[in-house]
Amino acid sequence: MDFISGLFGYVIPFIFVLSLVVFIHEMGHFLVARWFGVIVEQFSIGFGREIVGWTDKNNTRWKIGWLPLGGYVKFLGDENAASTPDKEALSQLPEEIRKDCFQFKPLHARAAVVAAGPVANFLLAIVIFAFMYSVIGQSVTAPRVDEVQPGGAAAEAGFMPGDLVVSIDGSAITSFNDMQRIVSTSPERVLAFTVERDGSLVDLEVVPQLREITDRFGNTQSIGLIGLTRKNAEGDITTVRYNPAAAVWKGVEETGFIISTTMTYLGDIIVGRQDADQLGGPLRIAQVSGQVATLGLIALLNLAAILSVSIGLLNLFPVPMLDGGHLLYYAAEAVRGEPLGEKAQEYGFRIGLAAVMSLMLFATWNDLVHLRVFDYIGSVFS
Repeated sequence: MDFISGLFGYVIPFIFVLSLVVFIHEMGHFLVARWFGVIVEQFSIGFGREIVGWTDKNNTRWKIGWLPLGGYVKFLGDENAASTPDKEALSQLPEEIRKDCFQFKPLHARAAVVAAGPVANFLLAIVIFAFMYSVIGQSVTAPRVDEVQPGGAAAEAGFMPGDLVVSIDGSAITSFNDMQRIVSTSPERVLAFTVERDGSLVDLEVVPQLREITDRFGNTQSIGLIGLTRKNAEGDITTVRYNPAAAVWKGVEETGFIISTTMTYLGDIIVGRQDADQLGGPLRIAQVSGQVATLGLIALLNLAAILSVSIGLLNLFPVPMLDGGHLLYYAAEAVRGEPLGEKAQEYGFRIGLAAVMSLMLFATWNDLVHLRVFDYIGSVFS
């Protein structure tokens, strides 16, 4: 029973979320590659030995690998799934076929194919968010302050009960949830509030305090808090459904917000404002997927959208082996008028591989610590 509950509770939601995000990412590469006439040999979801697959009329092998931790599109002339060119194989191809190889396409075509993966991830997130805003709707609560906790950051900044938050750092605030999101993702950072008080506008500055909280599933996370409370009376919460155009724009804004907060968090890690223990890997994704799945399909789709933005953004980092690394090479090629030398590219890929593997190991270590695996092992052998 434990195995069955674990399978349906964690494994299947994890595979659903990750496979959806990976499929859209690789489909972006595939569609743009085919648009430019590139011969695609394989389209794989998952790595390792093929579980099931088929070959289409263009001789592209579509397959599912046994390890559902990613995917790839392999073009004719690629040595491996990382699109490293196989120079010996390319040199032996007839001229009429070489023109359909990714490596011999114009610079703009290669750049478009590479960028299409992350762009597809962002588009997936926008579509999911737009669906939720138009069909499910958004719960809106007025950003009014009912209580100010004594000794909190808000009390020190001069907030008073009855204040209506108008804007934060110049951005209009229309709901209490909007304010919470900005505050929670801005610990130890000065925020400029404008509030309406007795018919007048008052400017206040507050620095959210970094605090550790525990969610409904028992997970701990560090967020910013200022000590404001909203008491929802009957009729305070309204559900707003947007027309398709407005919903798409809201989806774009939501995607941009996730990108912005992610980059801010990474910047905070670099300057030492926050710890890197919030970075998670496959185990954390599996855990969160299982927990969110208990809230329903809509919540799981929302997680898929957030993960899609994260994967799209990660792939744009200028690290060789990632899409951003390829784009960095192409930028250098555009400036120099010719590709980087083989040695430079080879060393770059080695450094990129080391960086990616180090990040994966670090994220997995965080997962093991977060899930208290080491505590469990210690209890077994104690």
